[in-house]
Amino acid sequence: MNQQYRAEASELELSMHIGKSGIEKVVEELKKQLKTKKMVKVKFLRTALLEGNKQELSEKLADLTDSELIEVRGNTAVFRRKG
Repeated sequence: MNQQYRAEASELELSMHIGKSGIEKVVEELKKQLKTKKMVKVKFLRTALLEGNKQELSEKLADLTDSELIEVRGNTAVFRRKG
């Protein structure tokens, strides 16, 4: 099932960037986007990685937004609305 989501994720347009303000600044925006979209693709800018690595930041963001982390590839992460 996760493989199906990964295939869909490759077709997604990038809809958010995370920069030096960190993930806390995008939690509400990601929640809002997940209400209207099944999946959201997020790009980590280099300045965001001062807080930690992409995998850790993505897992934390998934927890904060009550979403499912589908994958982290390169500097992008894909989140899926639960349910």
